Amino acid sequence: MGTYFINKAIDQAIADYLKSKDKPESILYNSFLVVVIRLLISIYGELDIINPYHMNDEEALNINLMKYGSNLEKINNLKRLIDGYLKIEEKNKNGVEKEENIYFIEIQKEIIDLFTLKRVNYGVSESEQKLFFDLLYTPGTSNVLRQSINYQYASDIYEVAKYYKEKSAIQGKDSKEKKELLNFNVYREFNIGINDLSKMSNSQIQSLNKQIYQAFDIKDNTMNKENILNEKLNEINKSRRLLTTGNGYVDILLIMSVIVTTIMVITVVSFLT
Repeated sequence: MGTYFINKAIDQAIADYLKSKDKPESILYNSFLVVVIRLLISIYGELDIINPYHMNDEEALNINLMKYGSNLEKINNLKRLIDGYLKIEEKNKNGVEKEENIYFIEIQKEIIDLFTLKRVNYGVSESEQKLFFDLLYTPGTSNVLRQSINYQYASDIYEVAKYYKEKSAIQGKDSKEKKELLNFNVYREFNIGINDLSKMSNSQIQSLNKQIYQAFDIKDNTMNKENILNEKLNEINKSRRLLTTGNGYVDILLIMSVIVTTIMVITVVSFLT
């Protein structure tokens, strides 16, 4: 038995996603566990899900999945549900009688909760909402394979859609206030937590991101600059050495002092208003 990233189901799901993402109409790309990964990517971005897999770093994945306000208990429960789904599927392949896979609905509800946290706490665009909802297994999804799987697995084919609608009623931030966050590992490297980011406006976060790129000598017009930033951080993590390029680390220290001052001001103002 091999070593898996977290558990067999998650390891297989991410591997299958990477194998099939260039074939969007394929059965594999629209299989349930791969769509679970696609749903998570629609919330967090591909880097936040795939990088921890490549680094075999479960803690990094946990932190990324908690960045919009979830907690470790909820994240561990989602991982348990995903593992449970695959175990029932494997059992059903070898059994005469098929067991109802209750995790099919429960996993989607947990992921809807994660999406709701992002929408409420940080704001999402209308296009993001449409993409996320279409990936869910509902009668209205645009993909015939997902429609058929929903009819096969759900005792109530509208259950996921109704749950999404229920959560959509929770008031959230206007999409115009959406915060453009980098991969959370970037902020973690410099001890910037989710609570710190939540107190900053989008313009403050944009300014912070710009200075981080500059500290790593990455120009504004650089293509795939977030990928380049993450590659540089991965190299740092491998050696576990502080930046010694002369300007980068000094610049980061200056950024940190600005952030701390900003957060202190925001906190004081919030108490006074």
